[in-house]
Amino acid sequence: MSQSKGSSIKRNSPPPIVFILAFLAFLGGSYWFISHQKSDSWQQHNNAQLSNSVNNSTGTERMSIGNGLLISADASSEKKAGIQAFSQGNFALAVNQFKASLQKRKNDPETLIYLNNAQIGNKPAYKIAVSVPIGSNLNVAQEILRGVAQAQEQINQNGGINGTPLLVEIANDENNPEIAKEIATKLVQDSNVLAVIGHNASDASLEAAPIYQKSQLVAITPTSSAQNLTEIGDYIFRAVPNNRLVAERLARQIVKSDRKTKILVCSDGKASEKIYFQKMFISAIEAEGSQVVDTVCDFAAPNFNANAIVSAAVANGAEGILLNPHIDRFDPSIAIIKANKGRLTLYGTSTLYTFKTLQEGQENVNGMVLAVPWHPDSSVDNSFAANAQNYWGGTVNWRTAMAYDATQAIIAGLHQSNTREGLKQALHNPELNAQGASEIVKFSPSGERLGDSTLVQVQPRSSGYEFVSLQQ
Repeated sequence: MSQSKGSSIKRNSPPPIVFILAFLAFLGGSYWFISHQKSDSWQQHNNAQLSNSVNNSTGTERMSIGNGLLISADASSEKKAGIQAFSQGNFALAVNQFKASLQKRKNDPETLIYLNNAQIGNKPAYKIAVSVPIGSNLNVAQEILRGVAQAQEQINQNGGINGTPLLVEIANDENNPEIAKEIATKLVQDSNVLAVIGHNASDASLEAAPIYQKSQLVAITPTSSAQNLTEIGDYIFRAVPNNRLVAERLARQIVKSDRKTKILVCSDGKASEKIYFQKMFISAIEAEGSQVVDTVCDFAAPNFNANAIVSAAVANGAEGILLNPHIDRFDPSIAIIKANKGRLTLYGTSTLYTFKTLQEGQENVNGMVLAVPWHPDSSVDNSFAANAQNYWGGTVNWRTAMAYDATQAIIAGLHQSNTREGLKQALHNPELNAQGASEIVKFSPSGERLGDSTLVQVQPRSSGYEFVSLQQ
């Protein structure tokens, strides 16, 4: 926006105050125009010029349907060209570029989602969003995105939902509660968004959930175990098993199978869901007849000392350690693992199911048992795991499976109703028929996932260490 050249033609000069007022009016008008342009862009999900409008204080782009690069790590030139073409409305070129990128980097879920969105172009679609911690935990973000991408690809290749394709918007919340709230606020304002898959961390989910509930937008977390999350309202769902069931499963393994009588519990005192799980676990372990040693092990403590904690636990007669870390404060649990040096049997929550655990733990994690929502070998007939192997060129973990389950549930619900209210009702319907990674996905009346966890153990393999299913 600029002044015309004609304004420079000499005329009788008005008083200086006129120029001052005109300049102020120009600034005010420019601000109004720009701010309204940004606001209006949120309402256009099929417009190729859609702006990635959720920014942090530094202006980093946080949301995209294919017109913005959120995952810059190892981004191919073809992927960048596809994004450029998408942003210009050249969907045919975008499709070709995204396909070429996937030939180079098969396991990039962002590119697969963008490819599916580009194939939709400006055609009508059912739009959902997925919010993941790209900026703070890229591996976890990609694990979740793979589940969503696989479900989107499968439904769109099979004719869509009652003939309508599924469009996915990706958001980067960094597991930051304030950013999660900002993203949630923008998503509920977009009437095209019918559901949200997210968030990853419980503190981010707990901040965003009231916004979704108030605006009646379905949100299914694929990973959060916060006990009071689904209590926020009937639009909030969880794809992972209930904390109490997980705690009881671990307690039975520790006491009945491994016959441990005293356990050290290490948890994160800054994470509410970790504090709650600790209480559930202590109740479960005591109900089985064992006890927890009184050694304090708080991953969030400023004076945390792994060597001193393990030594004290051994002195207090501990026979095992339960590790319950926060996904973004992971290193203290690794410190305990290394300080333990195999002396006490290790147990843990699903947060520890990461490559980093195996890579940094090595022989120190040999034999560690985790309770996880899913494992590729936990069911006999597992077509999802085989398909995932073909999609991504490797084995996927429970985060991918739970994100897939959440997306499958939304797809099944949209088959019944394409409104926010109707989708919520469909998800609460006990007859919901959503085929998940290993079972039909169903929710309790309160939005909790119906089902139990499974146990895995770290065991040595020729290539190092792996998480192996403990069939029970």
